[in-house]
Amino acid sequence: MLTGSGRKRIKLSTALIIMGIFLLLGSFGPLLKDEIWFYLKELKNQEYKLNAEGGEEDSIFGRFLSSDIISLVPVDTEFSIIIERIGVNAPIIADVSVTDEKAYKEALKHGVAHAGVSDYPSKNAGNVYLFAHASLNFFDLGGYASVFNLLRKLNYGDKIHVFYKGDDYIYEVANKEVMKGWDTRPLVRPVLEPVLTLQTCDPPGTTINRYVVTAVLKDVVEKNSKPVFED
Repeated sequence: MLTGSGRKRIKLSTALIIMGIFLLLGSFGPLLKDEIWFYLKELKNQEYKLNAEGGEEDSIFGRFLSSDIISLVPVDTEFSIIIERIGVNAPIIADVSVTDEKAYKEALKHGVAHAGVSDYPSKNAGNVYLFAHASLNFFDLGGYASVFNLLRKLNYGDKIHVFYKGDDYIYEVANKEVMKGWDTRPLVRPVLEPVLTLQTCDPPGTTINRYVVTAVLKDVVEKNSKPVFED
């Protein structure tokens, strides 16, 4: 028969277990949500299309319950990114320092960061370097803490749209790599054509590795015009 102190220990243990479960769900919840959404999207053969005519507006209902095409309308045509395959639609914060931790952490609360030492989207050879969170901790890191959680789901040939000053720069994924530690090669390596580099942490919520996606410019749809590049 349990004594009063024994019952108290059981209650305390139960409370700690429940608290641990809630903390675990709170930490891994965003990643689990993204993984479940992506699994359902693939299962339903649901497509996310830029400005899809007749497409359903992006919403929690559309993502989890609908099978219709989801239309992604750029949040800001001055500087933003859309990745249809993984449902990313986020503003880009320009000219963010990659060495000032306070500055880039603040920028990442408001969107995807554009490295200040990299190029802007252009038809000329250059490297547009964007980085963002793939994180478990949205409590401290803001509403865009998990924006690149599914970056590793991208396939070769997948399109990435970067809007800059009203024009749509359309890139295609050409390379994916995992890099150990702080390796600056993806940021400073010379390029012979217009490329886009996306970087995030891997695994999500850690600083063990960095996941880097490189994409090559294929088309530029200028405001109110047709593509200027042809395949």
